[in-house]
Amino acid sequence: MANILTIGFYIALVILVVVLVLGLVNLTRTDENQASRSNKLMRLRVLIQAIAIALLCGLGFVVGAFN
Repeated sequence: MANILTIGFYIALVILVVVLVLGLVNLTRTDENQASRSNKLMRLRVLIQAIAIALLCGLGFVVGAFN
């Protein structure tokens, strides 16, 4: 179980970095949809961060860090 949570956590971190980079690249754009796209990417980043934190907490419970 710990291995599955660890792999899920690392996958969430990779996705988080990708979304963060996409958000930074979006800041350099100047089209009319830039603000809307930036808002959507920010919401997606916050959701992925919540998932990563939940996986990390779950991993801590599984390995016995929170007794």
